[in-house]
Amino acid sequence: MVIKTAEFIASNTNMAKCPPADKPEYAFIGRSNVGKSSLINRLLGRSNLARTSSTPGKTRLINHFLINSNWYLVDLPGYGYARISKKEREKWETMIRQYLTRRVSLMSTFVLIDARIEPKASDIDFINWCGSEQLPVTIVFTKADKISAAQLDENTGVFKKRLLEFWDELPDVFITSAETGSGRDSLLAYIERLNSEYIEIIS
Repeated sequence: MVIKTAEFIASNTNMAKCPPADKPEYAFIGRSNVGKSSLINRLLGRSNLARTSSTPGKTRLINHFLINSNWYLVDLPGYGYARISKKEREKWETMIRQYLTRRVSLMSTFVLIDARIEPKASDIDFINWCGSEQLPVTIVFTKADKISAAQLDENTGVFKKRLLEFWDELPDVFITSAETGSGRDSLLAYIERLNSEYIEIIS
């Protein structure tokens, strides 16, 4: 897939104010500081479409970006960020869960996992929640360039093994680097295939 256009459409906390659910949609989410904004910018070939920050928790809204005029990429707030109040955290969680369970055009939720670290309970719990809600989910390991190939294989293998304690079959998995662009073409080809499936569904 060639990214020809990518434009910011809207930021919302209210599901009713999101753009019409008339195009295939892909949500990106992960623990704070997983490199979500950097990966989105690399994926779309833009330098600052999604705002990056050294301060975790920068994304606090449901952000819709229209890509090639025919699908949406959605940047969601991260989870597992401790430096906010309990009330604010619960507000985020409610907003995210309502969006994920009610958005009829959502083709998959891309859960971003930092490839450098051991499995975190917040990642496993969120993926398992998606499974319990029968939501399509895709696992995307980030920051693959920050560790050796051997360490990458070990870390991703441990994560998959942990997930298989709960899942009969793993969701689709991608390994990426916002720094080098590795995994970008595979991820875009995957989205392109799901876009075709969306067209078949509504036809």
